Amino acid sequence: MTLQLTPLEVLAVLGGLFTLVLVWRASAKATRRASDAARTSVRLMSLTGRVLVTAAAIVGVQWIVIKHPGDEGLLLAVLAVPALFASYTLTRALTVTAADVPQQKKGRRR
Repeated sequence: MTLQLTPLEVLAVLGGLFTLVLVWRASAKATRRASDAARTSVRLMSLTGRVLVTAAAIVGVQWIVIKHPGDEGLLLAVLAVPALFASYTLTRALTVTAADVPQQKKGRRR
């Protein structure tokens, strides 16, 4: 049994394989982009949650100390420590020391 293909049929098969490879590569790139976007949004939501929980804890402790006055040193400490953390964070966020250039991973083309 011999298989006889015309040049047109061979070109059609090669074109189909080429199209299949292109679609496969495009879907892999789209999947990678979607996972990167999802990862970024999850990081943002995680950071937002941690900030809100920490802020609520600080406000709760400050509210308890202010609501029950008595020790001026404790009141000063409760108000000063979060202010120190906030000033450190703001100073670091607003000070530019180096340009952040993303590293290209091996085997990944852009």
